[in-house]
Amino acid sequence: MYAIILTGGKQIKAEVGSTIYTEKIEGEKDSEVTFDKVLFVEGDKTFVGKPFVEGATVKASIVKQGKEKKIHVIRYKAKSNLRVRHGHRQPYTALKVEAINVK
Repeated sequence: MYAIILTGGKQIKAEVGSTIYTEKIEGEKDSEVTFDKVLFVEGDKTFVGKPFVEGATVKASIVKQGKEKKIHVIRYKAKSNLRVRHGHRQPYTALKVEAINVK
């Protein structure tokens, strides 16, 4: 059984027992998070939301809060001696999917 959830402006496939990575969600390690914006559920039956499946939730627990690898953004303009270099590390939350519930 799997579900497609909407979090952080992105659609993520969540299967029971799998670990998913999302945009940063506030919370401590081992705390529970419930997603109610479920777009699609596939299992014994298929549920498609318009835009969300009514009564469907996905429960997950926070495994880790972290930052991704650093990316470097370079801005350069020829003939004007403009060279700017910035670095960015995007924060993320690792979640372990515990259950998918459909009413």
